[in-house]
Amino acid sequence: MKISRDDSLITIVGNIKSVSDYTDIQGHLQSVMSNGSGSITIKVVDSISITSSVIGIFLKIIKKDGIALTVQVGNKHLYDLLNELNLLAVFNVRQI
Repeated sequence: MKISRDDSLITIVGNIKSVSDYTDIQGHLQSVMSNGSGSITIKVVDSISITSSVIGIFLKIIKKDGIALTVQVGNKHLYDLLNELNLLAVFNVRQI
């Protein structure tokens, strides 16, 4: 997985699958939040899945930190997974 950040946009390329991926994502999210941004967009270009720990950190950011989160997904399987988990509205999911 490769991750990059441009202001409040975090772009993830490759599959999200390991603990180190979670750590990288969490670090970038913390960096955006420390800049005082009230909204974050996460662009998941081609991952086919997402780990439960990443779902957890997204939920924490929304519910506890009050940050408006938008998740853009490029893979239909990931979109369908988030739909099955009833997270489309929660994560403001958009297909790209």
